[in-house]
Amino acid sequence: MKKVIFYLFLSFITSNLSAQGLDKSYKTFDLALSGGGTGFSSALSFTQIFGIGKSSRFKIGYGIRVTSHFGGPANFRTAPAKFTSGTSSFTALVSDDIVANIDTFNVKSFQTNALNVSINVQYELSKKLEVGVNIDAIGKTWGNTITGDLISKRNKRKFQDGSISSTSNPETYNLLLVSDSDIGSLNSEVYARYWVTEKIGIRAGFSFQFMELTTQKKVEINSKLNDTWRYKTFMPMVAFCYKL
Repeated sequence: MKKVIFYLFLSFITSNLSAQGLDKSYKTFDLALSGGGTGFSSALSFTQIFGIGKSSRFKIGYGIRVTSHFGGPANFRTAPAKFTSGTSSFTALVSDDIVANIDTFNVKSFQTNALNVSINVQYELSKKLEVGVNIDAIGKTWGNTITGDLISKRNKRKFQDGSISSTSNPETYNLLLVSDSDIGSLNSEVYARYWVTEKIGIRAGFSFQFMELTTQKKVEINSKLNDTWRYKTFMPMVAFCYKL
């Protein structure tokens, strides 16, 4: 239901933007590569951009992005905001971590593929140079089943069956909310783009991604059960763009 509401909202916004006579709109295909630490990713996207105002220097848009991430070894930490921050609302953004509630789920390697709708904001510094940010909003993730181990040095917690090992899969659905309240696998970028020619551009910047795993077994935290674990990564990024 949330997906239906989002797509209807996106269609409404797009139709209203077009009705207002926004100019300098264009579409792009984009291949972004990022890496750092023990992981790397590729992201293929299609984006529709609209210019706003008389000068059209400020631009907004939407897109479709497929991000594939390859990582490991990695420690996924306790994910739900109700455990990490004690709240599942906007206040999770500014709340301190509840360290006693946080464990890690260690995997030797992992791979996720996420298909998301993205939100895009840009500003044109010159005819050749733009700066911008984008972020995934809603979508779906798929990937392989992997096995990992629960690490709970502070509290000596184990899964409900008394073991520390469990199989896991990527969290299926993705949804942008706030901070630790976010769900699934989401990608965001901050960048500068230089148009080498009228059609070909190069972007450079940083990609912030997080991925979630759901374990087959659950661990008890303060009489509540958790089976969701999150990994965050911040990597340098370069992208090659083609304007349609």
